[in-house]
Amino acid sequence: MRILPAILLTCLSLTAQMASAEGIKDFFPDDYAMLTEEDRKLVDQLDLHQGKVTTGDGMAELVVPEEYYFLDATDAQLVLEQMWGNPPDPSVTGMIFPRDGWAWSGSWGVPISYDPMGYVSDEDADSYDYDEMLGAMKADTADSNEWRVQNGYERITLVGWAEPPHYDKATKELYWAKHLQFEGAESDTLNYDIRELGRKGVLIVSFIAGMEQLPEVKQAAPDVLKMVSFTEGNRYADFQPGVDTVAAVGIGGLIAGKVAAKTGLLLVLLAFLKKGAFLLIIPVMWLFNKLRGGGNQA
Repeated sequence: MRILPAILLTCLSLTAQMASAEGIKDFFPDDYAMLTEEDRKLVDQLDLHQGKVTTGDGMAELVVPEEYYFLDATDAQLVLEQMWGNPPDPSVTGMIFPRDGWAWSGSWGVPISYDPMGYVSDEDADSYDYDEMLGAMKADTADSNEWRVQNGYERITLVGWAEPPHYDKATKELYWAKHLQFEGAESDTLNYDIRELGRKGVLIVSFIAGMEQLPEVKQAAPDVLKMVSFTEGNRYADFQPGVDTVAAVGIGGLIAGKVAAKTGLLLVLLAFLKKGAFLLIIPVMWLFNKLRGGGNQA
């Protein structure tokens, strides 16, 4: 099977125009009080924002209401890497949490990134057999386990669709969700992915959650999508044929391309035995740079 071209990931700096910015202790005083001094040194670095955030190149913006809070690229990567145990991933430009979501106690989170892969044609959106696609994705996931074990990560199994792919032609948004299992984990993992198509690339909105949180995630997804949008001139309808770059993949490639199928945030819920007995969420980013011609990471 031909390997689809790798999705280009670009680290976007964020220029913030914030209505407010506060620390963890301001949002969660009770939880903060339970932390050890060492943990406080880590979380004190975080600024929780609400209001308007615009990507550095002006492609997209977020407007974060009071019911949620936003971490910029630096803070989001601190959470993903130092708190949740991921390898470095500079493609993440920010992260959204529910207003009552404490990152150390099982809250879901939503990393945001932008892929400048070009204009993705949706002409073939209705032509895919998603059951057949799932079979190929299960095989790809199983094939990855040898690499994962060699690099110190648990084997994973793609159980099936938590929600089958569907594309909204009116909003230019693609949805799908995967049910995953980590070897030895007590709880199963949910990857709930949304892609918003634009003139020159794709906004990537990825919920990190446990399978039991699917109803909560589905309820929150419309709210999150209202926050995130392309700016004027960069929307799907602004595409200029013959001028703008066309992506090498279509709708199906966003879901099940050889590289796309192996990227995304995977989550395991583990009892993390430290003072306070917090439940730690550990998502693992599969970068699989080997398939992209680089070194491996996971």
